[in-house]
Amino acid sequence: MATATTIAGKVVVITGGARGIGFATAKHLRDQGAQVAIGDIDEAKVKEAGADLGLEVYGRLDVTDPDSFAAFLDQVERQLGPVDVLVNNAGIMPAGRFDEEPDRVSRRIMDINVHGVIVGSKLATQRMAPRRSGHVINIASLAGEAPTPGLATYCASKAAVLALTDTLRAEYREQGVEFSAVLPTFTNTELVSGTAGAKGMKNAEPEDIAAAVAGLIAKPKRRVAVTKLAGALVASQYFLPTKVSEYLAHAFGLEKVFLDDVDTAARSAYERRARGEDE
Repeated sequence: MATATTIAGKVVVITGGARGIGFATAKHLRDQGAQVAIGDIDEAKVKEAGADLGLEVYGRLDVTDPDSFAAFLDQVERQLGPVDVLVNNAGIMPAGRFDEEPDRVSRRIMDINVHGVIVGSKLATQRMAPRRSGHVINIASLAGEAPTPGLATYCASKAAVLALTDTLRAEYREQGVEFSAVLPTFTNTELVSGTAGAKGMKNAEPEDIAAAVAGLIAKPKRRVAVTKLAGALVASQYFLPTKVSEYLAHAFGLEKVFLDDVDTAARSAYERRARGEDE
């Protein structure tokens, strides 16, 4: 388990820090003595979150805009010092049938979930590699390895994040920069609003993901799945016949979680924001 002494004093930047996993991670690391900065596209919400957490640096951050991202990192380094850890957490998860997904929404998912991680990873590496120290932690998803009907583009985006993270881990291994991925299962944030989750499986809590991030900072490694049980079940598909793994997915109800078994009214507010309809 991560201890405060392994995290205290580290400068940590978290994207998408105004809500959910990002906010929980900021709180957890702050409580362990890290100097945390949070950015989020929702300026009003991130200001509220930053004030609630008592942070010195927080503000609007558009992860898809390199200038916005660079300016935020510059501000962090001016006020807190060199960034030790970047947590690329910002992401969206619109759900629905693939053939009905507007091209604009497909591009938005890839722009935020993939291009945003690329931008952040690149800018962080440019700062970290010359001093041969730093850690980039990308919040991916078990959906990047587990086909989930209703989330086709989201699954593709998280698979891309996993491939990117593994490649950068190999590329910068000798330059002192660590790269890790966190793979949450369904987590109780707005992303899963209006859904019931997998049958017989408990959703993770944002605090579980926060603890996993802290663990990676204390002891870097390639990946960590949350929950361990969900991670083991997803990993098992690589050792089982296709028909067996597809049967298990059916048994857990994954075919319907984001399609037929959705409370559309409960999910509508999140869907509007994720799709950019409130902007």
